[in-house]
Amino acid sequence: MKKLLHRLFAPVAALLAFGSAPASAATAPPTAHPALWAVSDADTTIYLFGTIHLLPEHYQWRTPKLDQAVGNSQQLVVETIVDQKNPQKLMQAIASMAFNTPNLPPLADRVAPEKRAELASAVKESGLPPQALDKMETWAAAFILLGNQFRDMGLKGDEGVEIVLRNTFASEGKPIGELESNAEQLSFFDRLPESAQRQLLEGAIDQSSEAKAEFNQMLTSWAKGDVKGIARSFNHDLAGSPALEQALLKTRNANWSRWIEQRMAQPGAIMIAVGAGHLAGRDSVIDLLKRDGYRVKRLQ
Repeated sequence: MKKLLHRLFAPVAALLAFGSAPASAATAPPTAHPALWAVSDADTTIYLFGTIHLLPEHYQWRTPKLDQAVGNSQQLVVETIVDQKNPQKLMQAIASMAFNTPNLPPLADRVAPEKRAELASAVKESGLPPQALDKMETWAAAFILLGNQFRDMGLKGDEGVEIVLRNTFASEGKPIGELESNAEQLSFFDRLPESAQRQLLEGAIDQSSEAKAEFNQMLTSWAKGDVKGIARSFNHDLAGSPALEQALLKTRNANWSRWIEQRMAQPGAIMIAVGAGHLAGRDSVIDLLKRDGYRVKRLQ
């Protein structure tokens, strides 16, 4: 569940970890080689790049093949656009959904009794008044408290792959689009059943060393371009929660594969950069495109 949190909490993850103090969350290889694909026809090429939303400082992942794909692309499309310098849009989206359920029990009553000490510690570390978190829906409180883990592991939103790619495309005057608005992405969490939201909350407050170890394992698989390893990890994370799997993975993958198929009707070359788990394994974007008859070639 902790790996799932780090992979799927894309927009808020980047915001909460933005500018956090550097630390060594993992030992970086000389250069990572994360997976890169292309789906193409006579006049259209769509590069598909599996990302990781947060990284330790100075992590090296740019390669000649990736830079060539970036150079060839006329546009970048990411999951959702979060502006760290102007986060009001995202925060308004959270606020519009986070307080819509009246008469919620206190947040402490929404975790198992043995987790309440960890919750109290996480709330204190967040610096937010407990009363404010008590009024939030469970998924939103999990978002806020997850920032503690990112900061403790030294992960930086401004080092994340999407932020770096966005800066590159923007510096070259190339447009940047999104597959989901901030509100659309958050709505997937907002619609989760309460039991699934509480699973997210318990994962967000875990202060054990296991969280760091699991992140390092995830980072290693991504750096090696180990798509099977990423898929196994996702299958393991989601095995106990069909609601999470359907809402956060399968539904979104299906939406994105349809978007890609429609975009193939337009000429030109673009790059789509989304969390690596969405491109790995059964029912991934790659798998769905292949089922529909598209030729997807792995480039790296």
